[in-house]
Amino acid sequence: MMLTTIALPSSDQEIGPRRRGAIYQNADGRFEVLVLVTDPAEAAALLRRDSARWAVIIRDTLRPDGQPFAVGSVWTDSDYLIRPAKEAAPSPAFAPAA
Repeated sequence: MMLTTIALPSSDQEIGPRRRGAIYQNADGRFEVLVLVTDPAEAAALLRRDSARWAVIIRDTLRPDGQPFAVGSVWTDSDYLIRPAKEAAPSPAFAPAA
């Protein structure tokens, strides 16, 4: 019996270029990245899942009433970067609403 080893993508590969300040677009809209959450417990709580390695808080810039929301979908070929992330300060802390 031969075992096949499959390497899972790293968190950085899954997140792609989505860092604070980046704007990307896909079939669902055009999104600005507000916060990248890399704490697994906080990411899981934001995504309302049992576990998660990371989450991204984004807002749809094509909607005038676009409210921030968290996603945990991986970066794919259907996503494309419109504006790279700002290199300045680290992401601010995120405090979940009550």
